Amino acid sequence: MDKSPTIAVVGLGYVGLPLALALARHYRVIGFDISPVRVKELESGNDRTNEVSGSALSQSTMELTSGAAEIAGADIFIVTVPTPIDSDNEPDLGPVMNACATLGPVLKPGAVIVFESTVYPGVTEDLCGPALEKASGLRCGVDFHLGYSPERINPGDRQHTVDKIAKVVAGQTPAVTDLLAQIYGNVTSGGVFKAASIKVAEASKAIENAQRDINIAFINEVTMVFNRLGLSIHDVLDASATKWNFLPFRPGLVGGHCIGVDPYYLARCALDNGYHPEIILSGRHINDRMGQYIARSIAQLLPPRARVLMLGLTFKENVPDLRNSKVIDVINGLRRREITVDVHDALANHEEASHEYGIELMENLETASGYDCVVGAVSHEAYAVFGEKEFTKLTKPGGLIADIKGMWRKTSLPDGLRRWSL
Repeated sequence: MDKSPTIAVVGLGYVGLPLALALARHYRVIGFDISPVRVKELESGNDRTNEVSGSALSQSTMELTSGAAEIAGADIFIVTVPTPIDSDNEPDLGPVMNACATLGPVLKPGAVIVFESTVYPGVTEDLCGPALEKASGLRCGVDFHLGYSPERINPGDRQHTVDKIAKVVAGQTPAVTDLLAQIYGNVTSGGVFKAASIKVAEASKAIENAQRDINIAFINEVTMVFNRLGLSIHDVLDASATKWNFLPFRPGLVGGHCIGVDPYYLARCALDNGYHPEIILSGRHINDRMGQYIARSIAQLLPPRARVLMLGLTFKENVPDLRNSKVIDVINGLRRREITVDVHDALANHEEASHEYGIELMENLETASGYDCVVGAVSHEAYAVFGEKEFTKLTKPGGLIADIKGMWRKTSLPDGLRRWSL
């Protein structure tokens, strides 16, 4: 392009918002989200995801809108909408296809549309390209071009931010690839890698999280084995970690919008191409059943009709993100055993918890007491600092402290309280 491009970032969630702010330091950027509520929140300096500060929002030159007409004529569109799975664990490309339908009417000849959403190989060129053609009346590869640069945002991670990580880029033509390398290269100090093709870039993202999923599944499986032997997996891992090339994965619930989702995209791609994936789906099967395993293990140590306090509902520590949280599996597993479960989360949005899971979160822990069991489900900083004082207040004499995350391993418990962990 002969001039500095105008960039529209489509979707202002965990991925799109930090990216838009980083790009806005170098380019004219319009942040677009279909939710007027989200846009108004950001305009007021409030990011409910806690990924960016109010000062960063107020100081940015980024423009915000929920009106598609406002992004008409942009040179580059970067799509960062979610790619979830449905109730049958099948890829749900609805948000991506809706984004294509929205962008089509506002495309101008020469535009480049870059997808960051996690997909399986072929989605960008074989599905998004035709969808954009249909919505715009333009020709893909002639009037507009496609690109792909997989997102690598890790919610709550203040070290591996979008301006520090390596970015993979690929374009429909070498010129588009070079353009994306230049744009992303201005944003990140982590460097840019030019993938051999868009499909290669899509595949690279698909296996990144699937690899983590499989490694965690192995640790979860040996956890279940060692628990039968009365061994703490954390003690075992501490010993194994002394070897220089041992991989430091930990057991637990595997949810969220990436690791618990992306392997199903890879599996669907394999099945569509006549191959039945074994390791990928086996890892998912193990990790998906961990919530029930934990619920069963805890319930066996409790009296009939026990009262349990669940600390944490988000999918990960120190973030308010509730998407695809597997803590709900533990809650439901306990409730099916006629155990009363109260839930508190220091960061989660109460309305979202009610809408997504039917969970009415406790307002606070000020009057909480007398529980048969306290479950540390998410290692928010607010819970990790708990000690004898908090456990004495919350738990009955002889009660159980169930530590899913191992955050209280080094914490002394009041006399009489029992301890369970993975």
